[in-house]
Amino acid sequence: MAASAERRPRLGLIINPLAGVGGKVGLKGSDGVETVRRALERGAEREAPRRAALALARLSRLRDWIEIVTCPGEMGADEARTCGFEPVVLEGLVGARWGEVGVTLPDGTPLTTADDTMAAAAAMLDMGVDLLLFAGGDGTARDVCRVVGTRLACLGVPAGVKIHSAVYATTPASAGELAARFLHDGPAAAGLREAEVMDIDEDAFRSGRVSARLYGYLSVPFERALVQSAKAGGCAGDAADLAAIAADVVNGMAPGVLYLLGPGTTTRAIAETLGLAKTLLGVDAVRDRRLVASDLTEAQIVDLLAAGGQGARIVVTVIGGQGHIFGRGNQQLSAEVIRRVGRENVIVVASQTKLLSLRGGPLLVDSGDPDLDASFAGYLRVVTQLGRRTMYRVAGVR
Repeated sequence: MAASAERRPRLGLIINPLAGVGGKVGLKGSDGVETVRRALERGAEREAPRRAALALARLSRLRDWIEIVTCPGEMGADEARTCGFEPVVLEGLVGARWGEVGVTLPDGTPLTTADDTMAAAAAMLDMGVDLLLFAGGDGTARDVCRVVGTRLACLGVPAGVKIHSAVYATTPASAGELAARFLHDGPAAAGLREAEVMDIDEDAFRSGRVSARLYGYLSVPFERALVQSAKAGGCAGDAADLAAIAADVVNGMAPGVLYLLGPGTTTRAIAETLGLAKTLLGVDAVRDRRLVASDLTEAQIVDLLAAGGQGARIVVTVIGGQGHIFGRGNQQLSAEVIRRVGRENVIVVASQTKLLSLRGGPLLVDSGDPDLDASFAGYLRVVTQLGRRTMYRVAGVR
């Protein structure tokens, strides 16, 4: 809610600095100490603090009017100060005193854990912050939900690899814009709704199925254009459509051109039509109907593109229920990769059922580079059947 006359509006800020580190290096997630170690050993950079800064930039106009309460270092204080705020730092928070867990990462940084996030969320709930802004992925949302439930207004800055939950803004900038409206004008301007906290079902994942479970709800400021929906799964009735889409793409493959097949069951159908194995959650490369490389990292893709040839195409599908074509689960197809390939060489594939799951909402691009994202605004052709295209709107950057 908007603050009373006795004090300034108070924003709680929690950044999970390791969220999303596994994305560009092809690890499909960032959960667990070993995954984080592997990601950093592969040269992964911390994206979450930078994405949090993109959100805070939209709050800069309220710099002298709001108060930010946050955690030490990369968990919030560093980015808040970089963006011109003078935050209240919870130095005495036991869970946020880094190094006490006794585990450090390859670069010497103490490992932040779920306990850090939960301790910070509990402290901010006790302090009565007006809104808790947290940067992370589905795991971070689960940690916040465990502590605050629906007792506190919360909003996520998308920074994870897989983001199935409906508690995140569509982009970091959208998170900052919505937070600013909520803090300035209160729930009357950005009404609250209970939104799902979802995460991958690990048992289903190990058996080769991508299925998300419901873990609870958070109370989230809502404006349809700024907040994403929960990820929608595929439908059994889509099988014939997927085969038709795959046939269309395969029929159009040009000799010598490198095709980068993004994650998902829709793109997997393309590989199956070619008689090739497809990494369900990874990016694979095909040229002349043969598999060039599988489960690629961003760096490996850049190397393939630098090797030249007859050009390249990116083939991506739409995240059902959400609309993202870049920035959710396919961070290997980074802003640098997209620029090298070119917007005109992006092929979007999706069944009509998947497009209908968007309920009229636009396609979304959240590469982390606002200028690149803005270049996609307008319309893209979406392959929906053999020989059929639908012109579908892509939202501009907010």
